[in-house]
Amino acid sequence: MQRRDFIALLAGSLAELPLAAKGQQPIRRVGVLINRAAGDPEEVARVDAFSQAMAGLGWVVGGNLQIEYRYAVGTAEAFRKAAVELIDLKPDILLASGALGVAAVQKITRSIPVVFASVADPVGAGIVESLAKPGGNITGFMVSEYSFNTKLLELLKQILPNLTRAAILRNSENPTGTVQFGAIQAVAPSLGVEVVPVNMRDAGEIERTVAAVAQSPNCGLIVTGSASATIHLDLIISLAAQYKLPAVYPYRYSAVRGGLISYGPDLTDQYGRAAAYVDRILKGEKPGDLPVQAPTKYLLVVNLRTAKALGLRMPSSLLARADEVIE
Repeated sequence: MQRRDFIALLAGSLAELPLAAKGQQPIRRVGVLINRAAGDPEEVARVDAFSQAMAGLGWVVGGNLQIEYRYAVGTAEAFRKAAVELIDLKPDILLASGALGVAAVQKITRSIPVVFASVADPVGAGIVESLAKPGGNITGFMVSEYSFNTKLLELLKQILPNLTRAAILRNSENPTGTVQFGAIQAVAPSLGVEVVPVNMRDAGEIERTVAAVAQSPNCGLIVTGSASATIHLDLIISLAAQYKLPAVYPYRYSAVRGGLISYGPDLTDQYGRAAAYVDRILKGEKPGDLPVQAPTKYLLVVNLRTAKALGLRMPSSLLARADEVIE
């Protein structure tokens, strides 16, 4: 065999070798199910946090990494369809947001590794066996235990000491919504407050129930965390303003968009932290061996413009604790 023929044969053989044999990393595929609408400012911030953290760990989109995104809000069926689309792409790992997103993924696959973010009480929701040893194919980052919602009621009572009735807006189609309301209901008598559930199935139902609750004196609203609350957020903020109702929300973006006050974990931070678990699992660790992580960063945001419009004087102790005051 002549030298030229040998080189051609060798080049052809190398072309057929797997990427790993050539010293190159194979392209890994990550499927991301986001519980926000595409283009939503919060969605953009979370996706950026995740992709930038992945880049910092050596994963380059278009190089050794491909990320497929799907979006869903509202109903379990919407999440199911998005999950099916992602899993049909045969990703190496999934990042799923919110309880409905995780539930949709779990119903379809128990083999693809899953990292979750923005899930309340994953043990109580039956998503993992324990926080320390999740087991199975899933682990992730929780926003809180259900008892966290009692802090929202305490915060509302601090803003309105004469509070006697509170409407609790929750997603009745999500099991999390029922338990969130139950946690608040359990502590309400000790604070001298009657709580009323408000389902968020559609705008009309929210409008009717909030209008009815507002007829009683010394009322307020608590908005629990859910995709439905996000969909109807502008309506809820508008109704609170219309009926002069103090309202407490769980996440910063609510106060930024005109809500009175928000308190809860920094969700964007969770997506950045989730990248570390995705990295470790892609490198061979088992998700069931990685403990579920609790939030490390909480944000208290007060909107003084809204307080002024409602005729409320915010307690100085509350303003001193705030991470951000919108004036």
